[in-house]
Amino acid sequence: MKKTNWVIWLTGLPGSGKTTIANALHEKLDNAFILDGDVVRNGLCSDLGFSPKDRLENVRRITEVAKLLQQAGVTVIVALISPYRGSREQARRTIGKGFLEVFVDASLEVCEERDPKGLYKKARSGELPNFTGIDAPYETPDAPDLTVYTDEVELSQCVDRILVSIGR
Repeated sequence: MKKTNWVIWLTGLPGSGKTTIANALHEKLDNAFILDGDVVRNGLCSDLGFSPKDRLENVRRITEVAKLLQQAGVTVIVALISPYRGSREQARRTIGKGFLEVFVDASLEVCEERDPKGLYKKARSGELPNFTGIDAPYETPDAPDLTVYTDEVELSQCVDRILVSIGR
Protein backbone atom coordinates (compact mmCIF):
# COMPACT_ATOMS: atom_id res chain seq x y z
CA MET A 1 0.00 0.00 0.00
CA LYS A 2 1.33 3.41 -0.98
CA LYS A 3 2.13 5.82 1.85
CA THR A 4 0.22 9.10 1.92
CA ASN A 5 2.38 12.15 1.40
CA TRP A 6 1.02 14.96 3.54
CA VAL A 7 0.63 18.67 3.20
CA ILE A 8 0.32 19.93 6.77
CA TRP A 9 -1.22 23.39 6.50
CA LEU A 10 -0.61 25.45 9.63
CA THR A 11 -2.87 28.51 9.73
CA GLY A 12 -3.31 31.13 12.44
CA LEU A 13 -2.65 34.69 13.49
CA PRO A 14 0.83 36.18 13.32
CA GLY A 15 2.70 35.05 16.44
CA SER A 16 0.42 32.06 17.07
CA GLY A 17 3.31 29.60 16.70
CA LYS A 18 3.06 28.35 13.11
CA THR A 19 6.77 28.62 12.33
CA THR A 20 7.78 27.21 15.71
CA ILE A 21 5.56 24.17 15.16
CA ALA A 22 6.77 23.81 11.56
CA ASN A 23 10.39 23.73 12.69
CA ALA A 24 9.65 21.20 15.44
CA LEU A 25 7.72 18.99 13.00
CA HIS A 26 10.53 19.20 10.48
CA GLU A 27 12.92 17.76 13.06
CA LYS A 28 10.64 14.75 13.58
CA LEU A 29 9.83 13.95 9.95
CA ASP A 30 11.96 12.37 7.26
CA ASN A 31 11.89 13.91 3.79
CA ALA A 32 9.98 17.03 4.85
CA PHE A 33 10.11 20.59 3.58
CA ILE A 34 8.82 23.80 5.17
CA LEU A 35 7.08 26.45 3.11
CA ASP A 36 7.11 29.37 5.53
CA GLY A 37 5.02 32.38 4.57
CA ASP A 38 7.70 34.92 5.48
CA VAL A 39 10.38 33.09 3.51
CA VAL A 40 8.21 32.56 0.44
CA ARG A 41 7.18 36.24 0.46
CA ASN A 42 10.86 37.19 0.12
CA GLY A 43 11.27 35.11 -3.05
CA LEU A 44 8.47 33.46 -4.99
CA CYS A 45 5.90 36.00 -3.86
CA SER A 46 8.07 39.11 -3.53
CA ASP A 47 5.97 40.86 -6.17
CA LEU A 48 2.83 40.65 -4.01
CA GLY A 49 1.55 43.08 -1.42
CA PHE A 50 -1.09 42.55 1.24
CA SER A 51 -4.30 43.44 -0.57
CA PRO A 52 -6.99 40.75 -0.48
CA LYS A 53 -6.23 39.90 -4.14
CA ASP A 54 -2.50 39.58 -3.42
CA ARG A 55 -3.13 37.45 -0.34
CA LEU A 56 -5.24 35.06 -2.43
CA GLU A 57 -2.50 34.84 -5.06
CA ASN A 58 0.10 34.21 -2.35
CA VAL A 59 -1.89 31.23 -1.06
CA ARG A 60 -2.52 29.98 -4.61
CA ARG A 61 1.20 29.97 -5.44
CA ILE A 62 2.16 28.26 -2.20
CA THR A 63 -0.57 25.68 -2.76
CA GLU A 64 0.81 24.84 -6.20
CA VAL A 65 4.37 24.49 -4.89
CA ALA A 66 3.12 22.32 -2.00
CA LYS A 67 1.27 20.09 -4.45
CA LEU A 68 4.37 19.63 -6.61
CA LEU A 69 6.50 18.75 -3.59
CA GLN A 70 3.83 16.35 -2.29
CA GLN A 71 3.68 14.62 -5.67
CA ALA A 72 7.47 14.23 -5.51
CA GLY A 73 7.09 12.28 -2.25
CA VAL A 74 7.87 15.08 0.19
CA THR A 75 5.93 15.83 3.34
CA VAL A 76 5.19 19.55 3.10
CA ILE A 77 4.71 21.76 6.14
CA VAL A 78 3.06 25.03 5.20
CA ALA A 79 3.32 27.75 7.88
CA LEU A 80 1.14 30.50 6.50
CA ILE A 81 -1.39 32.90 7.98
CA SER A 82 -3.68 32.22 4.98
CA PRO A 83 -6.35 34.49 6.44
CA TYR A 84 -9.32 33.55 4.24
CA ARG A 85 -11.39 30.39 4.65
CA GLY A 86 -12.07 30.28 0.92
CA SER A 87 -8.40 30.18 -0.02
CA ARG A 88 -7.71 27.42 2.50
CA GLU A 89 -10.64 25.43 1.09
CA GLN A 90 -9.25 25.96 -2.41
CA ALA A 91 -5.88 24.67 -1.17
CA ARG A 92 -7.65 21.58 0.22
CA ARG A 93 -9.38 20.97 -3.14
CA THR A 94 -6.17 21.49 -5.11
CA ILE A 95 -4.06 19.23 -2.88
CA GLY A 96 -6.72 16.58 -2.42
CA LYS A 97 -5.72 13.47 -0.50
CA GLY A 98 -3.20 14.12 2.25
CA PHE A 99 -4.21 17.68 3.15
CA LEU A 100 -4.32 18.38 6.89
CA GLU A 101 -5.51 21.83 7.99
CA VAL A 102 -4.19 22.65 11.46
CA PHE A 103 -5.54 25.74 13.16
CA VAL A 104 -2.76 27.10 15.36
CA ASP A 105 -4.92 28.86 17.90
CA ALA A 106 -3.72 31.51 20.32
CA SER A 107 -5.61 34.55 21.49
CA LEU A 108 -4.85 37.90 19.90
CA GLU A 109 -3.60 39.08 23.30
CA VAL A 110 -1.09 36.25 23.53
CA CYS A 111 0.06 36.78 19.94
CA GLU A 112 0.60 40.47 20.69
CA GLU A 113 2.54 39.62 23.85
CA ARG A 114 4.78 37.25 21.89
CA ASP A 115 5.17 39.67 18.95
CA PRO A 116 8.54 38.17 17.91
CA LYS A 117 9.11 40.70 15.14
CA GLY A 118 7.48 43.78 16.67
CA LEU A 119 4.82 43.77 13.96
CA TYR A 120 1.79 44.17 16.21
CA LYS A 121 3.31 47.32 17.72
CA LYS A 122 3.91 48.71 14.25
CA ALA A 123 0.37 47.81 13.18
CA ARG A 124 -1.16 49.40 16.29
CA SER A 125 0.83 52.60 15.67
CA GLY A 126 -0.28 52.76 12.03
CA GLU A 127 3.18 52.05 10.59
CA LEU A 128 2.08 48.68 9.19
CA PRO A 129 -1.31 48.85 7.44
CA ASN A 130 -3.38 45.78 6.48
CA PHE A 131 -1.95 43.68 9.29
CA THR A 132 -3.86 40.46 9.88
CA GLY A 133 -5.76 40.47 13.15
CA ILE A 134 -5.59 44.25 13.57
CA ASP A 135 -6.95 46.03 10.49
CA ALA A 136 -7.12 43.07 8.11
CA PRO A 137 -9.34 40.07 8.82
CA TYR A 138 -8.40 36.57 9.85
CA GLU A 139 -11.23 34.11 9.24
CA THR A 140 -10.88 31.27 11.74
CA PRO A 141 -11.44 27.83 10.24
CA ASP A 142 -14.98 26.49 10.57
CA ALA A 143 -13.91 22.86 10.69
CA PRO A 144 -10.13 22.38 10.69
CA ASP A 145 -8.82 18.84 10.74
CA LEU A 146 -7.03 19.68 13.97
CA THR A 147 -6.73 22.62 16.36
CA VAL A 148 -3.71 23.12 18.58
CA TYR A 149 -3.91 25.71 21.36
CA THR A 150 -0.42 27.12 21.63
CA ASP A 151 -1.35 29.44 24.48
CA GLU A 152 -2.47 26.46 26.57
CA VAL A 153 -0.42 23.43 25.47
CA GLU A 154 3.32 22.79 25.26
CA LEU A 155 4.98 22.71 21.84
CA SER A 156 5.82 19.00 22.12
CA GLN A 157 2.14 18.16 22.72
CA CYS A 158 1.09 20.20 19.66
CA VAL A 159 3.65 18.40 17.52
CA ASP A 160 2.66 14.98 18.88
CA ARG A 161 -1.02 15.63 18.07
CA ILE A 162 -0.13 16.53 14.48
CA LEU A 163 2.11 13.46 14.10
CA VAL A 164 -0.68 11.22 15.37
CA SER A 165 -3.08 12.84 12.87
CA ILE A 166 -0.83 11.86 9.96
CA GLY A 167 -0.17 8.39 11.31
CA ARG A 168 3.41 8.93 12.43
